[in-house]
Amino acid sequence: MTEDLRYPIGQFDTAARPSPDDVVRWIREIEETPERLREAVAGLTADQLDTPYRPGGWTVRQVVHHVPDSHMNAYVRMKLALTEDEPVIKPYDEEGWAELEDTRTTPLEVSLALVDALHHRWVRLLRSLGPEEFARAFRHPATGMRVPLDMAAGMYAWHGRHHVAHVTALRERMGWR
Repeated sequence: MTEDLRYPIGQFDTAARPSPDDVVRWIREIEETPERLREAVAGLTADQLDTPYRPGGWTVRQVVHHVPDSHMNAYVRMKLALTEDEPVIKPYDEEGWAELEDTRTTPLEVSLALVDALHHRWVRLLRSLGPEEFARAFRHPATGMRVPLDMAAGMYAWHGRHHVAHVTALRERMGWR
């Protein structure tokens, strides 16, 4: 853990080429994300859910709804990369999505159930891939960066841990048991 409230587990390292063992670990972390997210928010009150995880940051509620928004995009991007030749993905306005009505009013259980189902499908897909498929990639239009699927798996394993840590670190700082 770091003292940077924005990145409580540090930032994802995109410099190193992942090993097959890294990919296996990341798939397991993606599989564990739904349970860890549920545990992180278990027992929180409505007021606690509407508390920002850091000054100027999203509320716990927004973080929870963001995870399936982001991971649905990741899942689709991966499927595009598996069925097209280096597709250029469509980015989305995370901040804008976090401010939409569904993020403010949908019960958390809806997004938690969505993460459960999505991650079930996603992990089945990831475990079916071999080295050739993990080498396939998509391109991000803002950076032009080529993102191989093994690296994308790592980024989204990190992403799940990152947002769970936002909630758990807030709980710790606030003494919410």
